[in-house]
Amino acid sequence: MAITTLSSREFNQDTGRAKNAARSGPVFITDRGRPAHVLLTFDEYQRLTGSHDSIVDLLGVPVDEAEVELETTTSRDVARPADLS
Repeated sequence: MAITTLSSREFNQDTGRAKNAARSGPVFITDRGRPAHVLLTFDEYQRLTGSHDSIVDLLGVPVDEAEVELETTTSRDVARPADLS
């Protein structure tokens, strides 16, 4: 597995290169010389996290009950100017 390191500037200027490199292994993206982000292919991300389920599956909500009604109330509070004295 090849590890590629790119600066934020290099990543912004050539995202295609970063995406191609991610097919061979993780791409470390640095910010001011320090690792800040890691780019992976989605398949590799799923392999690492073991998450192949949808958010509905993860929440344990049956698919036919996935729609949820949410009741909200309107606030009657009136905005007041901030006292900056």
